[in-house]
Amino acid sequence: MPTEREGGRPARALVLDDESVSERPRRERRRTSIARRRRRRWPWVLAAVLILLSPMFYSYTATMLQPSSLPLGVRSVEWLRTHHMNWFVDEAESVYYGLKAPKKGGPQLVALPPVGLAAPRLHRMTGRAAWPPPIKPVFQHPLRGEGLWRRTGPPIDGRPPVLVTTFRTELDYPRIVAYVAWFDRTRTALAWYPGRYEPPNAPVRGPFSIPYDQRWRLLATFNGGFTYIDGHNGSSVNGHTNEPLGNGLATLVGYRDGRVDILRWNGGPNAPASYAWARQSLPPIVWSGRLNPALNNSSEWGFTLGNAVRVWRTGVGIDRRGNLIYAAANDQTVITLARILQRAGAVRAMQFDINPEWPTLISYAHHHGLVATEVVPNPMQPPTRYLVPDDRDFVAVYRRPRGPINVPFK
Repeated sequence: MPTEREGGRPARALVLDDESVSERPRRERRRTSIARRRRRRWPWVLAAVLILLSPMFYSYTATMLQPSSLPLGVRSVEWLRTHHMNWFVDEAESVYYGLKAPKKGGPQLVALPPVGLAAPRLHRMTGRAAWPPPIKPVFQHPLRGEGLWRRTGPPIDGRPPVLVTTFRTELDYPRIVAYVAWFDRTRTALAWYPGRYEPPNAPVRGPFSIPYDQRWRLLATFNGGFTYIDGHNGSSVNGHTNEPLGNGLATLVGYRDGRVDILRWNGGPNAPASYAWARQSLPPIVWSGRLNPALNNSSEWGFTLGNAVRVWRTGVGIDRRGNLIYAAANDQTVITLARILQRAGAVRAMQFDINPEWPTLISYAHHHGLVATEVVPNPMQPPTRYLVPDDRDFVAVYRRPRGPINVPFK
């Protein structure tokens, strides 16, 4: 009830319920108890999380501490792919490469990247008819040297064993350049080498690089195909099966007599003794001179990015004379890569590795030692790749020896 203060002014009396007075400390004690229980629970929750994640941390740390030719970021992505996180990498890369997708049109190039050596004078060349024909330009007004072959080193028996060239690939994208190499089947011998970790089950790996006693005849090297986990691509070398060969897959093979070819494999899990080596990578993309009608943007042609965006892609093909062709270009789909190889003269072709970390084409000169030159520009890989141990498998192109062909590991 209101009361009177001195001076006649009313004052408000504070009336407290006895029950409220007794309940307040009780509520405070309850809140304090709950907070204390929560604080005690957090260490156990954290410990449980750490226990659940400890195998993952251990696996990641152990993988990163292993010897590798790759930077930490690339190895981390590869670790995620092999530990059920392909979907996450796929989504992240799709966003990243989608933002970097090339825009149609734009200014024309004024010159192509230089590759190879200066073109020799025609009257000094013999057997010119054995050269591949120039690649027909896509553009009405070709740039200087576009599609014209250039040698990478001195001739062997009057003809260069390795030729390289560049050309622009699409009218809608005038700044995209393809890098192409051609290897003379009569003057070269190809060998396929396992890397440190790919293929995963190779019984014989060798030095994971070009053997020292073979470097005197080394002409070129280039990257291998998709990893086994991405396509169940089998391989074999010198009669040893690494991963079982899969029927229906495109297979680059090297025969004991020195020939190379691309087959659509239907021969069972093991390669016959007549093969020096075999390397698979997805189904063919060119067959009988025509694009595979099954080419599309599905995961069949590259689960990593789903082929929904354009990325670096590489591939190999066989021309009508049995010579090998290698091609690499940025901002490609599997369909545009197939067209590049078809235009370069391939009658059978297959896709090799994709994404910017992997495209590698290196030529070698022998001037007071071995001099390596990157034909395909790749800031993520040095020119010395394959002269030092590498994680991935690769192909070496040698000067042709006498006698049967095998893969020399020493």
